[in-house]
Amino acid sequence: MPADPRSPRLAVLIDADNIPARHIEAVLDEIAGLGEPSVRRVYGDWSSQALAQWKDKARSLGLVMHQQSANTKGKNASDIGLVIDAMDILHLGKVDGFVLVSSDSDFTRLASRIREDGLQVIGVGEKKTPESLRNVCNRFIFLENLTTAPEPATDAPTPAKPAKAEKDAPSKAIPLILAAMKKIGVEEDAYSLGQLGNVLVQLYPDFDSRSYGSQKLSDLLKRTGRFDVTKGEGNRLIVRDKA
Repeated sequence: MPADPRSPRLAVLIDADNIPARHIEAVLDEIAGLGEPSVRRVYGDWSSQALAQWKDKARSLGLVMHQQSANTKGKNASDIGLVIDAMDILHLGKVDGFVLVSSDSDFTRLASRIREDGLQVIGVGEKKTPESLRNVCNRFIFLENLTTAPEPATDAPTPAKPAKAEKDAPSKAIPLILAAMKKIGVEEDAYSLGQLGNVLVQLYPDFDSRSYGSQKLSDLLKRTGRFDVTKGEGNRLIVRDKA
C-alpha cells in the first residue's frame, strides 16, 4: 500500500511582544491540525518583567526561546530577530510553510516574501491586526476564535467571568459566500462544500465560520437562512442558493 502523505512541516514563529501568553495553548492546538510544527520558536526580551508569564509558558510547552534585547528604547528587537530567522529557515528549504503568530503589521513584507518562494503562510493574531498582514497570508486565524481566556485578574472584588468574543451575525457572511460562488461559477447552482470553503479562504484569508458563531461552514450556511446544504453523490455535502 502507498504510504500516507506526510503532514506539511511548519515553522511556527511567535512574537511574544504582540501575543498574550494565555492564548498559546489554543494556538498550538489549532496549528497541530494544520501540519507538523517542526520548528517552534518564540521571540522576546526575556529580561523584561512584561514577559514573565511568557517565560513560564514557553518552558512548559518546550518552545525554543530566542533572546532579543531592546538596545533602543521603544524599538521592538523581536521583529528583526524573527525576520532574520525566518529567512534562514526559508533558504534551508526544510519546511513547507510558516505560521507567523503576531498582530504586528511589520511582518507583512516577510509574509509576502515567503509566499514569493511558493510556501504557505498562515497568520495568527488578534482581530485588531491590520488588513495588510491578514490579506497577505494564505490564511489568517483570529485568536478570538480559538479561546475565551479572560484577562488576568487585577484587584477586582469578585472574580471576572470569562469574556466571550463578540461574534458577527451569520447574515454578514452572505455577501462573502455569494462572491465565492460567483468565483467558482457553477452554472447549475450546486456547489461542493469543500470547494466553497477553499475559495472563501482564497478570497478572504481571515474568513472563519467561528467568527459568526459556527464551528463548521455547513452550520453557518444553514444559519444564514439563505442556503440549503444537502448530501449528494458519495455523501458529499452540496450547497445551493435558495434565492
